[in-house]
Amino acid sequence: MTPLGDQVVKVRSKNAGPFWVTIDIFCGDAATFGRLVPRLDTGRVAELYRTPVETLKRFDIPELCVIKFSLPRPVVQGSREDRDMHGAQWAALLEELPV
Repeated sequence: MTPLGDQVVKVRSKNAGPFWVTIDIFCGDAATFGRLVPRLDTGRVAELYRTPVETLKRFDIPELCVIKFSLPRPVVQGSREDRDMHGAQWAALLEELPV
C-alpha cells in the first residue's frame, strides 16, 4: 500500500469554524478519484483522527475530483488547549495513511 499523499495532488486541512476541521483530498483526475473513493474507508479515517465514525462527515465530489472529510475539533479553536489554531496540521496524518 502507498501513502495517500503520494497518490494525490494535495491533501489540505483547515478550520471550518471554531468547532470543526475540514480535510480536502485533491485527486487531480477522475481516474485517481474513482480508484480512491472505494479504497479510502471512512471508518479507518475516523480511527486515525480518534473520532467516532458517526461524527465524521464525508463528501465525495466527483465534479472536482475531491474527497472531503469534516470532523469536530477536539477543543474549540483558540482555547488554551488548542495546538493548531488554523487546523493546518491535520492533513499530515491523512497524507501518511497507506491506501
